Amino acid sequence: MKEGKIWKILILFLLISHCAKAQFNVEEFCKKTFKFSTFYAAASGGTSISDVDVYSVSSGLETFTVQTPFDYNLAFGIRKIARFGYENRAQTFYDGTEDSWSDGANIGKVSGLEFLFEADIKRQEGVEYLDQNHFIRYVGNKYILKGEYLQDGFADIEYFETSQRYRHNIGKISLNVGLAQRMSEPYGYDPLKEWVALNNDIHYTYLAIQEGYNIDVYNSIYTDPNGNVVATSPEVWEEVAVPTMLANYVETKRNELDKKFQQSLVLGLDYYYYKKSFWLHTWANLMPWHYDDGGSFSYHNYNNGEQWYDYSGGLIFGYKYNKHLGVFAEGKYNKYWNREWYDFKCGINYVIF
Repeated sequence: MKEGKIWKILILFLLISHCAKAQFNVEEFCKKTFKFSTFYAAASGGTSISDVDVYSVSSGLETFTVQTPFDYNLAFGIRKIARFGYENRAQTFYDGTEDSWSDGANIGKVSGLEFLFEADIKRQEGVEYLDQNHFIRYVGNKYILKGEYLQDGFADIEYFETSQRYRHNIGKISLNVGLAQRMSEPYGYDPLKEWVALNNDIHYTYLAIQEGYNIDVYNSIYTDPNGNVVATSPEVWEEVAVPTMLANYVETKRNELDKKFQQSLVLGLDYYYYKKSFWLHTWANLMPWHYDDGGSFSYHNYNNGEQWYDYSGGLIFGYKYNKHLGVFAEGKYNKYWNREWYDFKCGINYVIF
């Protein structure tokens, strides 16, 4: 799905959720929707890993220095999410680099409309990638509506999701049940496994030739489809050029496929308790049943035709034993289509005076 189309769907979702109970008025909508929201654009950077000297003695002593360009992060976004009691504003300006793990909860601190639109263009240790997290959430007393688009470059996960849930409160526990619709690439598809099955397990050099690489065996010169020399020995070809070719092949084949639409049953819960000396915030989601339109690239095919469990959750905990000693633990975990991405941290604080 193209990014522009995703933005249109999210904006439409915002309009529908916000106007569910009231007649639409543009001026009133803008005033109410963006009140207390924050727009930010920021750039940050720093030194990456140090240069590495690589030595070779094949033709006398030779030294080659591998240089890694500096790291950077360009963040752009707008957010309107009420802070929980344990979240303190540590700095004057919001720059988009903060870790707000509570954004992954099903419900916020307050009811009503909340949203986040953020894109991060990053380079880390020489690898460039794009992270995006856009969501719109409307929380009522008896229901939750949410639309979300997530792209995590490091975890190699990207999907668009909407959900409609019935909500029931039992004290401080909020339970919900409903349906979730997800659109993503056909995860589980393995282009290399498919190629091996079609070609009877032929060596991957044959795949490289199919992809336009040229091999001059007599002179040990290996060139890519653009005529660039990628190796001058069988060892470099096997250990460097072929793995690079395989990675490019897999990415190309995956990008050629259409997105898959999937309907899932979703069960969730949230719990939030806060005091100045103790707080606990946790949430969880489980998708135990899924339906799609079948076809060759249905994830059911990659799971032996069986159902599977997709789930996510988070925990934020803090406890102050006294005015000097405190402990904390925070983390979130996601597993969709057998792909995992997670963060966590824990520690102890002791104020000496």
